[in-house]
Amino acid sequence: MKKSSVYTLSIIVLFLSFFVTPLGDFSKELLNKLFAATPTVISAENRGKILTYDWKLKRSDWSFFNFKEAEAKVVFINFWATWDLPSRAQLDDIQLLYNRYGEKMKFYIITNEEREMPEEMMERKGYTFPITYEIVGEQSPIKLLKEGGSYLLDKKGNIVVHQTAIADWDNKTVYDLIDSLLQD
Repeated sequence: MKKSSVYTLSIIVLFLSFFVTPLGDFSKELLNKLFAATPTVISAENRGKILTYDWKLKRSDWSFFNFKEAEAKVVFINFWATWDLPSRAQLDDIQLLYNRYGEKMKFYIITNEEREMPEEMMERKGYTFPITYEIVGEQSPIKLLKEGGSYLLDKKGNIVVHQTAIADWDNKTVYDLIDSLLQD
């Protein structure tokens, strides 16, 4: 074989590895993280507000609870799925956010999947943030986003961040914003 053929074949194999091997998933997650931007803060005059906190959900132990427990608190909501690469890619940052603010605000990392896959992934990655499960047919007080979508609510239920793309949640801008929301 010629040197150029070996080189070309190596490039093809490397390229294919991004699509058909676990290395590919890891690499695509890493690329998503590298290109994630700081979430956009909605200006005060343009913020929407949730109309009600009446929303039934399930905890990781499959017990039911009501979102009313989040009323008058700063709230972080993220919709995710194990099969959705961008939503998986931001979970490391969400874990760091939870490590920093877990006792000071409410976190709802919401999936519509059955328990097996999310719990396996949580264990494998060492995540400790609480998983919340949607109840099929239960009406949400906010417009549900596709997986990977996130919200940050202030204590009055105003939507401060409505992020539909992957975001970098581990940065000074986010920390300063949350600190100011917690002080209000």
